[in-house]
Amino acid sequence: MLMQPRYRLTDAEASQGQVESLFHLQPNLDDSIHRASQGLLADQQSDGHWCYELEADCTIPAEYVLLNHYMDELEPEIEAKIGNYIRSRQAEHGGWPLYHGGDFDLSCSVKAYYALKLIGDATDAPHMQRAREAILAHGGAARSNVFTRITLALFEQIPWRGTPFVPVEQILTPRWFPFHISKISYWSRTVMVPLSILCSYKPSAANPRRIDIRELFVTPPEQEKHYFHPKSLLEQLFRVWDIVARTFEPLIPNAIRRHATRKAEAWFIERLNGIDGLGGIFPAMVNAYEAMALLGYPADHPYRVEQREAIRRLLVIDGDRAYCQPCVSPIWDTAWAAYALHESGEVDPAAIRQSLDWLAERQLTDEPGDWQDNHPDLKGGGWAFQYRNDFYPDLDDTPAVAWAMHEFDAERYQEAIERAGDWICGMQSKNGGYGAFDSDNTSYYLNYIPFADHGALLDPPTSDVTGRCVIQLSLLDKPAYKQARATAIEFLKGEQENNGSWFGRWGTNYIYGTWSVLTALEVAGEDMQQDYIRRAVEWLKAVQHPDGGWGEGNDTYEDPAKAGMSHTSTPYQTAWALLALMAAGEVRCNSVRRGIDYLMQQQQLHDGLWSDVSFTAPGFPRVFYLKYHGYAKIFPLWALARYRNLLAAPATA
Repeated sequence: MLMQPRYRLTDAEASQGQVESLFHLQPNLDDSIHRASQGLLADQQSDGHWCYELEADCTIPAEYVLLNHYMDELEPEIEAKIGNYIRSRQAEHGGWPLYHGGDFDLSCSVKAYYALKLIGDATDAPHMQRAREAILAHGGAARSNVFTRITLALFEQIPWRGTPFVPVEQILTPRWFPFHISKISYWSRTVMVPLSILCSYKPSAANPRRIDIRELFVTPPEQEKHYFHPKSLLEQLFRVWDIVARTFEPLIPNAIRRHATRKAEAWFIERLNGIDGLGGIFPAMVNAYEAMALLGYPADHPYRVEQREAIRRLLVIDGDRAYCQPCVSPIWDTAWAAYALHESGEVDPAAIRQSLDWLAERQLTDEPGDWQDNHPDLKGGGWAFQYRNDFYPDLDDTPAVAWAMHEFDAERYQEAIERAGDWICGMQSKNGGYGAFDSDNTSYYLNYIPFADHGALLDPPTSDVTGRCVIQLSLLDKPAYKQARATAIEFLKGEQENNGSWFGRWGTNYIYGTWSVLTALEVAGEDMQQDYIRRAVEWLKAVQHPDGGWGEGNDTYEDPAKAGMSHTSTPYQTAWALLALMAAGEVRCNSVRRGIDYLMQQQQLHDGLWSDVSFTAPGFPRVFYLKYHGYAKIFPLWALARYRNLLAAPATA
C-alpha cells in the first residue's frame, strides 16, 4: 500500500491557533509545489530514473585533454570545446579556483594552463599571460600537489624525484603491515593501484606536439630541490622513509617487480566495471587506461575499449563548450527526486513507482565487494552511487534509497529495505559511526605519507553518513538495529560542534551536516526538545540571512568560523535548513516562514524549478569540490511540500 507522509503536528503546534496562515499561503504555495513537481518530473528519463550533471573544477576537463595527449589519441573538436569551457572559468585572479567564486588554486591552474597550451593556445595570449603570472606568483608548478606532479613527470616536465615513491610492490604487503590497500579508502585504492604501475615503470607521454610548460617554473625543474614541504614531525619521518625506499628501488629483484605487477594488474582488471569504469570515477579510469596501454593491451582490446568508452561517457557537451564529469550520480539523484515527488503528492504515483523499481533492480546483493574484506559473512544489500559500481556500494546512497522506498510503499519494497538494513547494521564502525564505503577505515597516520598531501586517503565515519544510516536503522523495528542505532546516535552527539551544528563531509557544509543529523534524529523518534537538538535549532536560526534564505561557502572547510555564513543564500541550502528546522518541530516559527517565502520568490517562471551557480559539496574538503546540478531542483520542492503537509496534518494524539 502507499505510505502517506508520516509527519504530524504536535499538540503544542496545533494549539497555537495559526491555521489561518495555511489559508493565506495556500494558493501560492500550491502553485509553487505543482509547478516544481512538474518541472522535476519533466527531467525524469524514460526508464524512470534521474541523472543530473555532476560538475567539478577545471582539473577534470584539463585531465581529459592531458589523457588524449598522453596517449596520442587527440580529439580536436572535443578539445576545442573543452578549451572554451576552461577559458570561461578563468577567474579575476588570473588562475582557476576549485569552486565558483573560490580563491586561486595552484594545481588546478597548472593543469588548466597545460591543457590550453596542448589545445593550441599561444603563450602570449592575454589569458595565458595572466594565468602564468598568477602561477609564478604562487611559487610555480613545482609547488603543485602530488597528483599534478605525477602528471608532469609522465610528461617529462619534472624529474621523478619530484613525486612520491609509489612502488607497485605495495600490492604485496600483508594486512598487518602499516600500509595495505584495504587500509585506505575505495577511491584511493582504485586510483593508486594502476597508478603504482605507472610510477614504477615511469613511461613517457606520447605528447605528439612536444608541448612543455617550462615557463611555469621559478627554478628549472631539474634543479629544483624542494618539491616536498613536510610540516609535522610525522610527515618529516615519512618523507625520510620515502627517500630511503626510493634509494633502494634499483635493488628490487625483477622477479618480484613482475610478480607485483601481475598482482596489481589482476586487482584492477577484476574491478574494471565495464563501460561504467574502474570505481566509477574518472581518475581511476584514466590510470587504468594508461596502465593497460603500458602493459601491452592493444587499442582494440575489449578492456581498453570499454574503459575509454567509460571516460567518454563522462563528457557533457553543450553547444561550443564541453567539460568532463568526475563521475555520475543516478542512484543518488533518483532516490531524492522520488522522495521529493512523493512528498509533493502532485504526480501520478506510477512515475514514482517506476523510479523505485528502477532502483530496486540495481540493489547489490551477492556481488563481490571490497567491503567484504572486513565483513566476509555479511550479506550484501547496498546501492552504489553510479549506474554500476559493483565492488563499491555505499552507506549514504543505500539508506537514501531505502527511505524513499519505505515512505512510498514499504510493503512492495520490504525485501529490498530489509536487506539494506541488515547490510547497514553490519557495516557500523567500532566508534558507532559510519563511513561512506568501509567500516573502521581510520588509519589516520596514512594521511601523512608523501602521496597523501590531499589529506583524503581515508574514509572515516562522518556525521552526515551516520545520520542517514540512523534513518535506515529506524525504518524497521528489528531488535538487532536498536543497539546499532543507539551507538550511532551517541556518535552523533560526540560529533556536534561547539556552536550546535554538525560538519558536512559530503555536502556544503555545516548546514548540510545539521540537516542530515536532525532529520535522522526525528525519524529515530528522539525527543526533539533535548538541549543538544535545541542548540542546533538556535544555530540554524542565528545564521539565517536577512533575505530569509541560508547560504554557506566552501571556504568553511578552510575556516570553520564562517560556518553557516560567508555566502549568498542558495535554494538548496535554504531547503536543507528548512527541512532540519521542521524535523525539530519548528514548523510555524518565523524563520521557517521567511525561508519558505525566499524559496517561492526564487522559483523560476519558465520551468518551476530553481538554479544556482555555487558548488554544493566537497569531493575532498579543501582539495576537490562538486556541483550537483540536481540539488537546486530537488530539495526546494521537498521543503515546500513538507511545509504544506505539516501545516495541513492533524495533530497527533
